[in-house]
Formats: sequence, C-alpha cells, structure tokens
Amino acid sequence: MNQLLVLFIAIPFLAFLVTLFWQNKNEKAIGKIVRFTKVLYIFVSILFAGWWVTNGMQPVTYHLATLYQTDHFVFAFELFYDEITAVFSIIGALLFFLVATFSKYYMHRDQGYKRFFNIILLFAAGYNFIILSGNFETLFIGWEIKGVCSFILIAFYRNRYLPVKNAFKAISYYRTSDVALMLCMWMMHHLTHQNITFAKLGEAKELAVASASTGMAIFIVCMMILPAAIKSAQFPFTAWLPRAMEGPTASSAIFYGSLSVHIGVFLLLRTHPFWEDMLWAKIVIIVIGALTAIIATLIARVQPTVKTQIAYSSAAQIGLMFIEVAIGWHWLVLVHFAGNAFLRTYQLLVSPSVLNYLVHHQYFHYTAPTQKPVSKLKASLYMLGIKEWNLDSMMYTYLWSPFKWLGKQVLFLQSKIIISIIAVAGIAFLILGYINFNITASLVAVLPLILMSIALAVILFAFSFRQSALKAWGYLLIAHLFIIAAILFNAPHINTIEIVFYISGILPAFALGYYCLQKIRAIDNDISLNQFHGYVYEQETTGLLFLFACIGMLGFPITAAFIGIDVFFTYVHSSQTALIILMGLCLLFIELSAFRILLRIFMGPHKKLNHPVAFRSS
Repeated sequence: MNQLLVLFIAIPFLAFLVTLFWQNKNEKAIGKIVRFTKVLYIFVSILFAGWWVTNGMQPVTYHLATLYQTDHFVFAFELFYDEITAVFSIIGALLFFLVATFSKYYMHRDQGYKRFFNIILLFAAGYNFIILSGNFETLFIGWEIKGVCSFILIAFYRNRYLPVKNAFKAISYYRTSDVALMLCMWMMHHLTHQNITFAKLGEAKELAVASASTGMAIFIVCMMILPAAIKSAQFPFTAWLPRAMEGPTASSAIFYGSLSVHIGVFLLLRTHPFWEDMLWAKIVIIVIGALTAIIATLIARVQPTVKTQIAYSSAAQIGLMFIEVAIGWHWLVLVHFAGNAFLRTYQLLVSPSVLNYLVHHQYFHYTAPTQKPVSKLKASLYMLGIKEWNLDSMMYTYLWSPFKWLGKQVLFLQSKIIISIIAVAGIAFLILGYINFNITASLVAVLPLILMSIALAVILFAFSFRQSALKAWGYLLIAHLFIIAAILFNAPHINTIEIVFYISGILPAFALGYYCLQKIRAIDNDISLNQFHGYVYEQETTGLLFLFACIGMLGFPITAAFIGIDVFFTYVHSSQTALIILMGLCLLFIELSAFRILLRIFMGPHKKLNHPVAFRSS
C-alpha cells in the first residue's frame, strides 16, 4: 500500500503531460481531463487516508529512488505520510477540484485556457511533492516547481505591465526562500553527515546536543524559519502577497488564498521535532506571527480592493497559525488551516460577483453618523495601513537597492576587452582546478573566495545591466565558470561526474537561451534591457523556449544541474561562512538576472503598436 504514495505525484503530473498535446481551442477535452484527474486525486487521497487511519495512524515512509550516491553524499527521493500530510492532501484535493470546476467556466474562451490548466496541474504535482516529502531534497523539488508555477501564473496576463512587474517581485522573494532552504540543507548535511529524513529529525537534534554543535543548530533553525516566513508572507515579507494576485482570480484562490501561502506553516510543522526544545526559536516564531497578525489586520481593514483585503486577512490568520505551531497546538493548526483555506478560496471565487450580490444596495440609504474627533494614534494607524506600513518600499530600499548599487560599481565590465579577459581567466581557472594544479597553502584559503567574489560581481552587473540582453546572458555563463572553478579549488577531490552534472544542465540552457535571443535580434536589432519588448505576443514558442533556458540556467530540476548544485554545496565546509554566503548570493541573483531578461524581452506591453496595447496601470 505504501507504493500508492507515488500516485499522489503521478496523477497530476501525467495529466499535465497529456494536456500538453491538446490545443487551446479544445476546451472540452482539457476540461474533462482536468476534472477526471481531480476526481481521481480526491478518491486516492481519501482512500489512502482511510487505510492509514484503520492501520493505527502510524507514519508511513517509502523510499522512491536514489538518483546519486557517493561515500559522503546521497541524493534520494523519500516519501512520508502522517497526519499533517493527510490533512494537507485531502484539503488540497478538494480545493483543486473546486477551483478546476470553477475555472472551466471562468477561463472559457481565454487565450491562455490551456496554459492555465497546464500550470495548475504542474502546481498540483509540486504541491504533492512538498506535502509528501520525506527529506529536504524531495521537498526542495516541489518547492522549486511551486515557485516557478507561481511566477508563471502571476504573469499570466503577460502583455501587461503590472502582472509582469509583480511576478518579478514575487519571484525575488521566492528565490530568497529557495537559497535559505538550500543553506539549511547544507548545514544539516554537515551536522549529520547523511541524507537525513524528516522521520529522523529528532535524532539530528540529539546529535547536535551531544556534539555541542549549538551554532550549527541555530543556523539550521534560522534557515527553516526564514523560508517559512517568506512563503507564508509573514512580517516583514508580507507585501508580496497582494501583489501576487495579479493573475486570474482562480489561480489567486488556489495559490495565495488557500494552499501555496500555507506551505510555510507546513514547513514549520514538518521540522518541529528539530526545534521543539529551543525556546528562542519558539519566541521568534511567536513574535513573527504576532507582528504579522496585528499589522496585516490593520492594513486589511483600510484597503480598498477585495484581493488586497483577502491577502492581508489571510496573512494575519497564518500569523496566528505560526503562534499555534510554536505553542505546540498542531491539531488546532490543521483545523485552522482547513478553515482559512476554504474561507479564502470562497471569498476569492465569489469576488467577481460581489457587485451582483450587492445590487440591492444600488440606492444610497446611508446616513453618516455625527463625526467624532479622530485621535492621532488612530489617524497614524490609518495612514500606515493605507501605505501598507511601507513594507514593499522598505524591502526594495534595504534588500535589493544595495545589490543594484554594487552592480553599477563594476561598469568597467562593459568593456569587451575586459570581459573577454575575465571569460578566458574563468576557463583557465576551471581547467587548473580540474587538473588539481598545485598552489601555495596560503592561496588555497583565499582563492575560492576570490573566484566566487568575481562570479558575484559579474552576476550583479548583469542584474543591473540595461543594454544588450545577449551580453547579460553571456555574463551569467561566465559567472557559472567562476563558481565551478571556486568549488574545484576548494575541494580538489571532487568527482568528474559531479562536474558533468553541473555543466550538462548549464551549457545546453545557455545555448538554447542564446538561440532565442539571436532569433529576437534578427527580428528587431534592439534587444536592450532598458524597456519591456513584449515579444511573446508574436513569438510565443520562442518565449517558451527561453523560459526553459532560464530555469535550466538556474538549476531547476529538469536537468542534472539540480543534482550538481546540491553536490557542490556539500564541498563548502561548515566553517567557510564567507564562501557559502557568496555562493548563496550567486545562486539568488543568477535566477533573478535570468528572469529579468525573460520579462524584459518577451513579456510586458508589446513595443509594436499595430494592435491594441494595455495601459501600464491595467
């Protein structure tokens, strides 16, 4: 019966593959496939939950596959089922069915009908990867899938300015959570020296106590709390949630009203055995939850739009769930999750009909009460709520602007001669590192830092670069060369196959992206990053190929580079704080730079005005 766990992932993923072969006009066929998939998904969820209850409600584990294994590293798929998974799977199955049924009519005759259901099915597979994950590697695959699906659906109306802008804003938060989770996996590997499963997190905690690895444990818990707070839009990362609702109402319901936004709560529940005895961690989680509940409630009460009110109200409820998790009221959290998910889904799905429901209020019968003096405190809270406590501008000013400023400090990289020299140096260092070129002991300690710093400088320059997209794309490849070289000099014993894993994903992705950009350049010689070009309007297939190139360039789990990056992390020692920070920043800004090129060249308002173009404010 344990093998049935695979069906949770296989059913939506196979349906996703099947719907790829239908055209957008075949709405009936696509709708039937989706409905059949969701009914089957509900049946499997309830059937397995019933079997699990009748067998004593004991946790179920299943080893799916081992993709790569060495003496010091194991990359394996592990599935895990307990009461947390049971609740999240059944609620998810029911909500997927409701949203899919609603969307069949809501998305009727939409140009993106097929694309919408493709992404919803892929998201369902990623969601099940997360809730059924038995270790961090499996969870991270679902984490990545969910993030990319969110990005695509936020930018669903891809020829408009605001959806594209807000999609980039959301993916910047998502990628930060990705890197934090990778750092958690990295330190957990150094603590346990094995592929730790969630069923053994309690043993990992005991090991940390026994070996006096307090610093490691604190770092791991911080890297658990950070991605949970970001994914669940907790303070101070709350502002991305209402901006992520630029997509269709149905996707807002399933992503940001019900399932996706609760993944942070799931992560805390799943990792609770590791930090349950750490009082400081509980206090941090309670403070984050309490601040979010208070601030989000104050914002929601004064916002003029339905989606913004629902977004902040949901964030406030999730803040209360954070408090409940920290206290240990896990069953209350699960009940709270179910109630909040259904309520927000209902509110979002009926929001387009709200005017129809209120038609009997079309005549004004309201009589204003006698105006009372407003206290300074109330007026201040009102203005802060209107401005959303400046959370969005604060994050931009203190988180992203400094990195843009750093990117603009290396303008000398614009020179063809200088960048050519740097590219040749990157190849040379890669070769020298591969052949284990002997260098002095003093240089061994600093050379990986120097190489990784060069990689970060090149990436930040590409991130702030506003000229040719082809040049920016080339800078990302050069940065990858220096990342590989830095790891080779840091760990001379690295296996050749692990380098092949990394390169086998990056090089084809670069070649595909270069081809797509050259194709656009042949149409229009101006492919600068100073404006939105919107070429997906006339080059839809090319835009899709470039999307694949982008996610391949960042190590998305469609190529072996995903394993290669995971392995490379293990070659950074736990004491090399500066090196791991630089590597994390490199992986963060590589994705942001690649997606920035995608959005600027292929999305946004189409630059050719021979057809209707939406206003920037639409």
